[in-house]
Amino acid sequence: MERVAIDDVDVVTNPMEVHDVRKPVSRVLGTEHVAMNYFELAPGDAFAGGLHAHGDQEEVFYVLSGTATFEVGRERERVDVKAGELIRFAPGEFQSGFVREDADEEVVAWAFGAPGARHDWEEIESLIECRSCGDELPHATALTDEGRFRFTCTECGTSFSP
Repeated sequence: MERVAIDDVDVVTNPMEVHDVRKPVSRVLGTEHVAMNYFELAPGDAFAGGLHAHGDQEEVFYVLSGTATFEVGRERERVDVKAGELIRFAPGEFQSGFVREDADEEVVAWAFGAPGARHDWEEIESLIECRSCGDELPHATALTDEGRFRFTCTECGTSFSP
């Protein structure tokens, strides 16, 4: 058995600095089959760096307070998820979540991913405008040794780190 209080979990933010408070609870608990992240997002903050899909993991977000907005699919359909509501994304489904800049309050939320407690970086695609092709295309996503993201266009092979 493992037990932890949220206040005792260290903050580890996204390499793209899109939020201030993300606590990877699954690391502290040592989970193997589920990822758990606690978030406190101010207006303008995001859960991740942009529209992306996990090919190997489904994700569920549970909003405790405030309203989070999610963009779903390549079409970026917008869905508001309010306190007490959940949203699920199937493996391979493009999604991005954030707090609107004009929001009146911060969002406190949990993100759960399964079946793994860690991302398989080879299974993550980000939808980004390619710097060479000029079109919004899927990019392979990798984490560098320096702790930054590297995106590689799946069409032309151009890579960059923001």
